[in-house]
Amino acid sequence: MSDVLELAGVSVVRGSKKLLDTVDWQVREGERWVVMGPNGAGKTTLLQIAAARIHPTSGVAGILDEVLGAVDVFELRPRIGLASANLAAQIPGHEKVLDVVVTASYGVTGRWRESYERTDERRAFGLLEEWGMSTFMNRPFASLSEGERKRVQIARALMTDPELLLLDEPAAGLDLGGREDLIRRLSSLAADEDAPALILVTHHVEEVPPGFTHALLLRDGAVVAQGALTEVLTEEHLSATFGLPLKVSSQNGRFTAVAR
Repeated sequence: MSDVLELAGVSVVRGSKKLLDTVDWQVREGERWVVMGPNGAGKTTLLQIAAARIHPTSGVAGILDEVLGAVDVFELRPRIGLASANLAAQIPGHEKVLDVVVTASYGVTGRWRESYERTDERRAFGLLEEWGMSTFMNRPFASLSEGERKRVQIARALMTDPELLLLDEPAAGLDLGGREDLIRRLSSLAADEDAPALILVTHHVEEVPPGFTHALLLRDGAVVAQGALTEVLTEEHLSATFGLPLKVSSQNGRFTAVAR
């Protein structure tokens, strides 16, 4: 296996605040990572580095055998699938669901008056079908429920057949049914040998899909622990990450955590 992502001593500073503090991290082909930590831990900043959306203040960020600062990010970004609330906010509310997905091939949000290849539209339809959204293809994006929007965003992130897939809090705002449906679909994706390397950001161990292999825990921009999932999602590490004593249990590949 080769490295899909390699961070060495990566820090991000904005003003007097250090958002990431000397992070070392490697993600290899076939791995499925969950990134966890409290609000302000640096999770979204870390994902923005991995998505080639921002550059580190110091350190080296290697992505798909390229180095940030020495590569045209507009050529690199199509190789990375990204689903995030920030990206979703850029999608015009009136945009048809099929167009939300197909425009990812061209690195834009909003179809406007552009025309696209029929092969792109067929691929977009196929992805919507995989994520249970093909019957919504002509619906405006704004008319969808939160869970439906999340599935469309993931279909969009997969449109370019990326080598790295980044999901920033995909279960945020979902009700119980929507969350469990999404986790089931993400677990199936994780089990697919042809799926890209996955990085999923969440606040909650309950949202970790079965089949994910590794975890990275952050607090105040620094790494608390990283490695194999079962070795990292422990009471000791999670208590240190979230700053209170936690009781952690797992069953059938699912985790729960409650305060002691």
